[in-house]
Amino acid sequence: DVPSIHDQPIVSEFPDVFPDELLGIPLGHEVEFNIELILGSEPISKAPYRMAPIELKELKD
Repeated sequence: DVPSIHDQPIVSEFPDVFPDELLGIPLGHEVEFNIELILGSEPISKAPYRMAPIELKELKD
């Protein structure tokens, strides 16, 4: 049994947004996804900038 698009809470709350011709919810399917890694690469790491209290006070004044 295929669920109707109108059985979804969001669709029933906002019927003017979704067209009546919408046939239904797409059936689940497998998605191929991969990330190619480069040998020797490392994640980007950047320390957050911490402002000194004196510097912050100067900016506020």
